[in-house]
Amino acid sequence: MEFAALAAWILAAGAGAYLLLIWVTNGGLSTKVTRFPVLLVAGHPLAAVLGLAMWVAYLATARSAYAWAAFYALLVVVLQGFMLFTRWLVGRGGRHARGAEHAFPATAVALHGGIAVTTVVLVFLTAMRAVA
Repeated sequence: MEFAALAAWILAAGAGAYLLLIWVTNGGLSTKVTRFPVLLVAGHPLAAVLGLAMWVAYLATARSAYAWAAFYALLVVVLQGFMLFTRWLVGRGGRHARGAEHAFPATAVALHGGIAVTTVVLVFLTAMRAVA
């Protein structure tokens, strides 16, 4: 299960990197019309990378503290991701201005979110098992 979580994490990171690339290439860093604060856009992948580093440390040492640190980092990532997702949903509909995130394919957003949920569940289950 540990390596399935690692694989899911890497897949989620790949889908997230794709979304970030779309955002940047559509002017996300320079546009004035965006619902995505730059700190949130930067913090989401940075927290995910920190959590992934904790997960790799867990895989290397089998210390449950690293597994739990990775899970807690994922909770931060999930919160940030949920904020990004809700801002994306609001921006795609209604009369509001649409920014660089309007170019996101809905399939990529759904894939990233679905794999992320799978990652959180696998990391949590592994962390629970590591304590026992």
